[in-house]
Amino acid sequence: MTVYEDLALTPVINASATLTRLGGSRIPPSVIEAMSTAAGSFTDLDEMQRKAGERIAAITYNEAAYISSGAAAGITVSVAACIAGTDQERVASFPFLDEFDRNEVIVYRSQRNGYDYAACQTGARLVDVGPSEADLSRAISERTACILWFAGTHYAEGALPLDEVVDIARARGVPVIVDAAAQVPPVSSLWRFTRDLGADIAIFSGGKGLRGPQSSGLVLGKRDLIEACRVNGNPNHSIGRPMKVGKEELAGILAAVEWSLAQDETTILSGYEETVQFWIDGLANIPGVVAERGYPSEAGQPHGRAIVCLAPPCRLTRDEIVTALWEGSPRIAVGILKDDENAIALNPQTLEPGEAEIVLATLRKVLHG
Repeated sequence: MTVYEDLALTPVINASATLTRLGGSRIPPSVIEAMSTAAGSFTDLDEMQRKAGERIAAITYNEAAYISSGAAAGITVSVAACIAGTDQERVASFPFLDEFDRNEVIVYRSQRNGYDYAACQTGARLVDVGPSEADLSRAISERTACILWFAGTHYAEGALPLDEVVDIARARGVPVIVDAAAQVPPVSSLWRFTRDLGADIAIFSGGKGLRGPQSSGLVLGKRDLIEACRVNGNPNHSIGRPMKVGKEELAGILAAVEWSLAQDETTILSGYEETVQFWIDGLANIPGVVAERGYPSEAGQPHGRAIVCLAPPCRLTRDEIVTALWEGSPRIAVGILKDDENAIALNPQTLEPGEAEIVLATLRKVLHG
């Protein structure tokens, strides 16, 4: 009996995305083995954090790396690093920043979202800016601790491209933090934002495309800021102390990065596209239903989804279809488009072999009533 059966939980087929509320992603066997091995003995956690970070930095072409308890925790600790550095008096002062000379974080107005709350946890004040170079230049002041820039095509409109942001920020001595939580694939994102585009820090979720532990994340970038992340993070008594990363997560995310770098990403992405076309073909000729390829994914990743559009004579609303799929056994989770109340999205990224067929058969059954 699995723990899900023991708790009377209905299994879920995830055709939505690597969502935290659904558990992120499936962990490969090599990552599970690494976590299990780490669980069997004690170690110096700070030393393990440092050495695992050094290994990850080396294989991702970064100066340094810090392992956080998820991407949102990575934002909090990174912002704290930009505000306090390694100064112990400042480190001990969060969230009371009135006396600090740098206590503001610049964020594009168009990119504001629920995850920027992680920056506010430090006590920093968020400063919204508009899309022009002049807007950004005017917003930077002696109180600016950093600029927080969110990656993904869905955040691109209304904000300057990252390379332009970096140029303006660098001229003023202001670090740039990139939230790239869901920007794997491609795995080259692990070095593109930092090494290639010049951001000071890039943050990734460990439990999404990297398929590591759900409660892990990566902070990659400049050595001095990563060292400040360590000082402001667990296991030190600082703002990051509640954001604990255990020895199992440290071993797991290292193994996950190594596993991800060893995969044939071209073949994986091609497989995703085959699944999308399988869904499109399988939903053809159903009255009131049009399935088409949507690109990129909901987080701007370089693969398609099947966008299933509903119109008369389809008798079901989008919400009725979503509910029917979720209330089945197994449950099936699908994506909901924010800008279209008459469509659902089917994402191949989180499926195991055989599950695409179950999704199609169940959806056809729901649509046919």
